[in-house]
Amino acid sequence: MMLEGKIALVTGGRGGIGRAVVKRLMREGATVYAADLTENGSLQTHDDDGSQFIKLDVTSEDDAITAFKTVEQQHSCLHILVNAAGIEIEKTIEQTTLEEWNQSFAVNVTGTFLTSKHSLPLLRAAATQGATSSIINFGSYDGFIADPGLAAYCATKGAVHALTRAMACDHGPEGIRVNAICPGYVDTPMLQSFFKGDGSGGQGGNIESLQQAVRDVHPMRTYGTPDDIANLVNWLASDEARYASGQLWVLDGGLSAQVQQMRL
Repeated sequence: MMLEGKIALVTGGRGGIGRAVVKRLMREGATVYAADLTENGSLQTHDDDGSQFIKLDVTSEDDAITAFKTVEQQHSCLHILVNAAGIEIEKTIEQTTLEEWNQSFAVNVTGTFLTSKHSLPLLRAAATQGATSSIINFGSYDGFIADPGLAAYCATKGAVHALTRAMACDHGPEGIRVNAICPGYVDTPMLQSFFKGDGSGGQGGNIESLQQAVRDVHPMRTYGTPDDIANLVNWLASDEARYASGQLWVLDGGLSAQVQQMRL
């Protein structure tokens, strides 16, 4: 098992991607804390996967401090932090309120900042014991190119990309690797909401036809699954990735590689 003896915390750990990450890390032998607003998360289902649940609002510094104190009380260190919590607002900047803009940055950017900041003492402790420590943030291919009607989301993911590089430079000398995974379309509640929405997604159209249209614009003719993302998280968290840091790992089925007018 690639992660035997490792301690991990996953924010958004009860969401679509987060839940798959939790299960994969546990399957590889890690002890995993699933941190989220509720035990049922965005899937609205309870899954007794053996992880330890921690209630965490990533926008709250008090919550972040408490979460890592909980880990510290049970373990002397933390090897893996996965910042998977995130939200998406389907609006242009003209349609976006200041409250919505601030909330997007609070969850997607400030949340990544707060959990990373308060995990550092535990990650350093793991590194001083000879283990590698890893922070895995969640960017997006929308941090490189833009889908229409996702202005705030695109802005937050660009910020996460820059923050990832800065953290990798600052904390690499301490034995802490920092990377970001940048998914494209992944079959999660967020994507299904996009299909049903009035913004750049569904616009009230037929859900099945929209889903197929999205598959067809990918060179691989499909979009991703949470397990696809969890596989990359697992590798970046493992010692096999000991030389990987400061990188933005795009996982989008080739979508952003193609010339857009050549979608055949």
